[in-house]
Amino acid sequence: MLLDIENLTVQLPGTARPVLTDVTLRVAAGEVVGLVGESGSGKSTTARAAISALPGDAAVSGSVRVDGTDVLALRGEALRAHRARTVAMVHQDPRSALNPVRRIGDFLVERLAGTGTDRKAARARAVELLDAVGLPDPERRVRQRPHELSGGMLQRVVIAGALAAEPGLLLADEATSALDVTTQAEILALLRTLRAERSLGLLFITHDLHLAAAYCDRVYVMYAGRVVEEQSAGALFDGPRHPYTKGLLACSPTLGEDGREIRPIPGRPPSLADTFGGCEFAGRCPDAEADCAIWRPEPVALDGGGAAACRRLPVLTGPGPHERSTR
Repeated sequence: MLLDIENLTVQLPGTARPVLTDVTLRVAAGEVVGLVGESGSGKSTTARAAISALPGDAAVSGSVRVDGTDVLALRGEALRAHRARTVAMVHQDPRSALNPVRRIGDFLVERLAGTGTDRKAARARAVELLDAVGLPDPERRVRQRPHELSGGMLQRVVIAGALAAEPGLLLADEATSALDVTTQAEILALLRTLRAERSLGLLFITHDLHLAAAYCDRVYVMYAGRVVEEQSAGALFDGPRHPYTKGLLACSPTLGEDGREIRPIPGRPPSLADTFGGCEFAGRCPDAEADCAIWRPEPVALDGGGAAACRRLPVLTGPGPHERSTR
């Protein structure tokens, strides 16, 4: 397994509840895994755990392994090498990753310098990388500055930088949400091609459940720092099992469904100041009973693969003959 996160819990000082609670998530080589949920659900923190970029004052338990290496135990040069070569991260805003007064080529040459490539070879490799991510006229692009390129072009530059050291795992944190739909489709197609050519493992973080269902092999759904459901993308979209997943789909508009009512999830997403004695979603769940507020849901394995964590799961969906607790 390329990325293997097991029972990861992260607690920050001064917060009433953990940022992450018992998060278990896996990404295999060549696999695209989606991670969805509202803002504040813990998606980005989960991704940062893969590069050991958690806050220094955080209390952390559980394990995070990338290609068998215990990431949380890495320090110094070993951690820098892990971040430079094994894992790469692409953020939502490409401009935040680029120095506005330096040329595109300088950004890529710096990334390549960490691999031991000399400057002349790095310059030639930078042109090759820009060509690989589909930027036209890459020889000219390396001489340009960020303000001379569009948002879609800059995202391609950042992806080229992420691929410079040929990492095995790519973390895409809302990497396409700031782009227009046409450019978004191009970037998604690019990532899919790169995944196939390089056998990359890709953790794809997004707010868009429909996009995740269409683009990913498997999808994890997070709420209040917990994974509440995990299924293959097709099964999650066709038969969501957790009430929160159903709520996300019900409030997401779909092209061509003019007559469908959009039903928002009531209430507000929980903050780190909120505490819970039972299910975190109980206060917003249309199917909750009184016991849900005091009963801590555990993941239950589903027929066909995956799991969901809901006290009322057997009643709401009807269990298959092999559904059982995963704990």
